[in-house]
Amino acid sequence: MNNEPGIKTGRSLAFVQFVIALIAKNKGVAATLKRADNPATEYQSWEYLAAFNIDLEKPWERLPFATIAAAIAKEKSAHNGSEGIGRAIAKCYDDGKESDQAKAKLRRLLACDSVEEACRILRPLFSLIASRGNSSIDYARLLDQLLKFHWESERIKSQWAQEFYKQGQKPAQKEAV
Repeated sequence: MNNEPGIKTGRSLAFVQFVIALIAKNKGVAATLKRADNPATEYQSWEYLAAFNIDLEKPWERLPFATIAAAIAKEKSAHNGSEGIGRAIAKCYDDGKESDQAKAKLRRLLACDSVEEACRILRPLFSLIASRGNSSIDYARLLDQLLKFHWESERIKSQWAQEFYKQGQKPAQKEAV
């Protein structure tokens, strides 16, 4: 398993592609997966999670997959995106990383102590990002991060913060001679 930013494990990328293919073929499946982000209706998505060999008894594994599946279904993604969650949050606001609202959203995500809490906080963020329509989330990378969150939360949080604060930075300009 590769831990470098931007590198997705085969399983995460395969899952994202699996979900995209499922929702492209069947609108009923898309509707079912959209409900995966609600604790009261998440069980309806278990058929598709189990088909991908996800251990439904382990919330630290099940919830990241269910959360990502729901986000993809709601966005009606046709492909995996390229932006990290930090950058996607910043892009929701005109003033990007300087926005107090954007910083508050990032701080709330960074305050999460468990993968369960992170998944719960991500749900409304996905809705915000989708409503602004200016971002394409790298769901496979985010799924990798969520699956590792249980053991590497500080490293994952620092990646999200770095994505956020690097957003919109321009390379240093050369001085005129």
